[in-house]
Amino acid sequence: MSGLHEQVREAIRGVLTGPLGVSQDEPLLAEALLLEAPRESAHGDLTSVAAMRLPKVLRRPPRDIGQSIIDALTKSGELDDLFETMELAGPGFVNFTLRKSWVEGAVAEAFADEKLGVATTAEPRTVVIDFSAPNVAKPMHVGHIRSTILGDSLQRVLRLLGHNVIGDNHLGDWGTQFGMIIHGIKSKGLAAKVDDLSVDEIEAIYREINEQVERDKRTAEAARAEVVKLHEGDDEALRIWTAVMNASLKDLDATYARLGVTFDKTLGESFYNDVLPEVVGGLEKKGIARESEGALVVFYEDEKLPPFLVRKRDGAYLYAATDFATVQHRIETFGADWIIYVVDARQQLHFNQLFEACRMWGYAEVKFEHPWFGSILGEDGKPFRTRAGGTVRLSELLDEAERRARAVVDEKNPDLDDAKKRDIARAVGIGALKYADLSQNRTSDYVFSWDKMLSLQGNTAPYMQYMYARVRSIFRRGGLDEGALRKAHAAYRLDEPEELALAKGLLAFADTLETVADQLRPNFLSTYLYDLAGRFSAFYDSCPVLKAPDDATRQSRLMLCDHTARVIRLGLNLLGIDVVEQM
Repeated sequence: MSGLHEQVREAIRGVLTGPLGVSQDEPLLAEALLLEAPRESAHGDLTSVAAMRLPKVLRRPPRDIGQSIIDALTKSGELDDLFETMELAGPGFVNFTLRKSWVEGAVAEAFADEKLGVATTAEPRTVVIDFSAPNVAKPMHVGHIRSTILGDSLQRVLRLLGHNVIGDNHLGDWGTQFGMIIHGIKSKGLAAKVDDLSVDEIEAIYREINEQVERDKRTAEAARAEVVKLHEGDDEALRIWTAVMNASLKDLDATYARLGVTFDKTLGESFYNDVLPEVVGGLEKKGIARESEGALVVFYEDEKLPPFLVRKRDGAYLYAATDFATVQHRIETFGADWIIYVVDARQQLHFNQLFEACRMWGYAEVKFEHPWFGSILGEDGKPFRTRAGGTVRLSELLDEAERRARAVVDEKNPDLDDAKKRDIARAVGIGALKYADLSQNRTSDYVFSWDKMLSLQGNTAPYMQYMYARVRSIFRRGGLDEGALRKAHAAYRLDEPEELALAKGLLAFADTLETVADQLRPNFLSTYLYDLAGRFSAFYDSCPVLKAPDDATRQSRLMLCDHTARVIRLGLNLLGIDVVEQM
């Protein structure tokens, strides 16, 4: 209903800045034009909060302002085709209830649209989303899942809305750990066989050498020497580094394939290494970074931001230097005007420092955002670990998800052939993991629970996948062709309250996606889908579909069913979750 929202906002703006005399430059005007969805359907379909934002500006009571808005809109008649009623409620809410005729026409247009009524944004941006970004030379673990699936969902939503999106996996593929790995490989006589090493073997070497570095100065010096050789372009160091990278990327690609996650670019820290002197020199010339006790540091006028260290006194570049080079490349090469970093909450200060420094650098027009997220906890309320206390590997988590989902499929539908069971278990298991995360407010920690995430009841992926399969079964039972239904261009008839409520829910899809994009919070979409499923259940329980009283009603109800299934499928796809035709 995004087009509807805009039309209502403009009508209210006209009243506020016209008869009521609010200045176009009033700072509170934008907030006053916000529209909300009422918590209860009895209060209508849209609510304006304008009257409660402007009492000090207009020096009038909120209810008085609200009534003036209603009177002016009623007199002008410009919203008469949209709304059955406009009513004043509570301290000054203006509640709008849509006309059934308008809903019937709007939902028919959305049904006929491939994007189900989701409009292309009027202001498309070039967006770079930095997400996942694991360190190489070790398998991915559970700590990587939130960034990976949050970033993937956001790139899917922003693409559907018409933005030019570039998903960038900024790998940690350069740094001190490689000195340890290269030294370990050489000291064990494995340099000639490095191409045959697995990521597990490479990680074991790193752990062993890392422990030695902690207690042996000679090992630490040898590892540091290998880092210097690598950074200076030593042939042997580069050969070993390349082999380690190849093994790591192969392992990462296998995990991403299981998750259904793709990237447009995979540009690790190493990609920017050669330009660091030039980039940092530019920061210094502009006076953004300056020397302090031998180090190069960015200082801020805002005292809340501590100094940002770019280069150490020994000349070594820090993460900040690579981040500056990355920002410059994304803007100057990709044309990015919106950069999103999907990174956990611990990095909030770092990104606040980076973003402010980039504005000082000349990129004030670029939109920088850090949609941070909380941690995954075990049922004991502590960080999620294995029973032995170790970090849970992501591949093992995915294996367990599929195994548990397969047990559910075997129990619920034992007659399916093995290949179908395997496909359903993959979709349900991986989907359950993703949905359990994406349905949370990303800024909150959440407790990991297999039983909850795989439940066929409540706000879970299996429940949503079941609802999709349930709707599709209607067409299988009736021997009906969805394609023919879509080409028929029949009219919607929404005579029952459950039909009207479901249609209104379907129309809210587009606005929900705009909210997801604005807030960078996929949980708004999962909440919407769960509400839609509830509306469909109420409709299906009250309104016979295949045994509808007449052909026109049957056609309309079949359209509601197909429309619902398509929205669920597209909505789940935007969360990176597959649907299944049978459960």
